[in-house]
Amino acid sequence: MIFTVSSSLLSSRLQTISRVINSKNTIPALDCILFELEGNKLTLTASDPDNTLNTSLEVVDCSEDFSFAISSKILIDALKEISEQPLRFEVKRETLETTIYYQNGKYALVGQNADEYPSAAVLGEGSVAINVPTKVLANGISCSLFAAADDEVRPVMCGVYFDFTPESITLVASDGHKLVRCRDYSVTGAEKSAFILPKKPATLLKNLLGKDEQEEVAVEFDGRFAIFDMGDYKLVCRLFDGRYPNYNSVIPQNNPHKLTVDRSALISTLRRVAIFSSQVSLIKLHLEDNKVVISAQDTDFSTSAEESIACSYEGASMNIGFRASFLIDILNNTPGQDVVIELADPSRAGVIVPAEQVGKQELLMLLMPMMLTE
Repeated sequence: MIFTVSSSLLSSRLQTISRVINSKNTIPALDCILFELEGNKLTLTASDPDNTLNTSLEVVDCSEDFSFAISSKILIDALKEISEQPLRFEVKRETLETTIYYQNGKYALVGQNADEYPSAAVLGEGSVAINVPTKVLANGISCSLFAAADDEVRPVMCGVYFDFTPESITLVASDGHKLVRCRDYSVTGAEKSAFILPKKPATLLKNLLGKDEQEEVAVEFDGRFAIFDMGDYKLVCRLFDGRYPNYNSVIPQNNPHKLTVDRSALISTLRRVAIFSSQVSLIKLHLEDNKVVISAQDTDFSTSAEESIACSYEGASMNIGFRASFLIDILNNTPGQDVVIELADPSRAGVIVPAEQVGKQELLMLLMPMMLTE
């Protein structure tokens, strides 16, 4: 079996799909990339026990339809060192001995039987299909993924919750300390449906998705699996089984105290002041008139810092504490120049929103306060 393919295109696609492969696998075939040739179309597939990512590209001079698997690490490392040029593959059907010819030499390796490679999951009856603009999906995952938990006891919190309704699509992530709700009214479902996407496939999607508003991702899911078809790439992933908490119930309403501040200035101040905080990274915000005073201290080492920045504040004078690292994470993932922090009292969660929402998106982030000792 013989075929010829572009070295740079093959190398790029292999590096992209290989991100799904685990560093250690109990199934030897999962250390490999599956090659499937049909006509002049080559489909490359990489998998772990829960996720499958594949891509297709054109080849020339293909002598026959055939499938085989090759060690991903050896192949990817070898192709990285080759400049753009045609690669000629020759594979012996009986022994799977594979020779790759390039301009000044050749690589020789032995493949594995394609029958040993696990098949991708197939959706059951009653699956739901929705087309989501690429930009909407990319923005939603980028804004929310950082807030997902790392808690093996509550696996449903270790992913991004997709909530489709006839009015909107909402992506939610929370670790119990912070919560992100990214709602977009430009996408609607025919009926209410939802699923919880684990962190790993969500991260893969974040890296794969582009920003072209004209493109769409075909999303199809049932109770166990989801398929994201992006054209060049197709991701099939196992979903978390379980009920996601009622995220709307934890968002405080009617917050009378509103702080509007320059996002970049606040991030810079928090980073400077947090250096002098204790190990729990507690910082205090003192709000009054048109000024916010940010302070921190570490009594064990007798260090402290205090800095004030100008802002617009509506409400009574207040002291409230937050974990600096969590607040910085939220601000780094909030778009726009200014942010609005809405507060009710020092014991209730703070709500952070962009001063100006983008398009039909409604982004809201929530952060639980920390108790102040003074």
